[in-house]
Amino acid sequence: MSQYEFEYPYVFVLLILFWICFKRCPARGTTIYLPYIHLLVSKNRFKSRWLLIFQWVGIVTLITSLASPVKVTEFRNDKKEGRDIMIILDSSESMNERGFDDSNLTRDKFTAIMEVISKFIEDRTSDRVGLINFSSSAFIASPLTFDKEFLKDIISKQRVGIVGKRTAIYDALLQGLYILEGSKGKSKIALLLTDGIDNMSQTTHEELLEVLKDSKIKLYIIGIGEDKDLDISKLKSLAKKGNGAFYLATNKGALETIYEEIDQSETTKIKGKIYKLYIYYFYFPLIISIISMLLFIYFKSVMGVFKR
Repeated sequence: MSQYEFEYPYVFVLLILFWICFKRCPARGTTIYLPYIHLLVSKNRFKSRWLLIFQWVGIVTLITSLASPVKVTEFRNDKKEGRDIMIILDSSESMNERGFDDSNLTRDKFTAIMEVISKFIEDRTSDRVGLINFSSSAFIASPLTFDKEFLKDIISKQRVGIVGKRTAIYDALLQGLYILEGSKGKSKIALLLTDGIDNMSQTTHEELLEVLKDSKIKLYIIGIGEDKDLDISKLKSLAKKGNGAFYLATNKGALETIYEEIDQSETTKIKGKIYKLYIYYFYFPLIISIISMLLFIYFKSVMGVFKR
């Protein structure tokens, strides 16, 4: 944003002093800024309106120059402290079930969830996001990346049962935690979405609790579906140990609300500095003032033809 202003606006007070002096002591009016002009002035010459114009143009523009007109352009440099977010997504066979999206009951859970995840990723302006897909085993679909278009393309290629039919929640979560532990982000978040009970992992619930105990990673777990489909107590204990929270999403609308709540609780910190660029224009009124003074001297001392 740019704006024009005077660096020393109080200098315009001098105009009042000049006006007072012009009214109260006209005989000395010209000697204020040209003390030896009387040597150039012929005795028999008369003042003219042109002389008065040149005189005041010279005074006003000189004072304007002293006030230092300037164009100020303001720049803001925002430094955002981005987060590293690993999304750990359940793609087991149960994700084919329908009825999760109230607006379209024929859609399967997985398709509706991927739509919400894509919107969540699109809103991450300064965060790195990665994706782990799991069912019978876990694989890294995308490492942590700033490239949201690449990540959305990867998400569009995910399918239910791509790595089996069963559910290895703990193995997938452990893999996500290891990736985040090795990242350099100041804020690290693991986001687990599952609609089932672990029935395939080699990692135990107790081992995960031990890993989370000394970890600085914040863990959010979203259970998809009904209470009876999930091991709520174990999922809650993991989220609590990970200094996060557990949520239950019974439909797509609830999932969208949960993502908004997580987003608000994990607002990216912004540190900003304001820089100002100054472009000075004092030389324009100064040039006009000099020209006016020279014209004043010229008509006063040489021509002497303009009469009041």
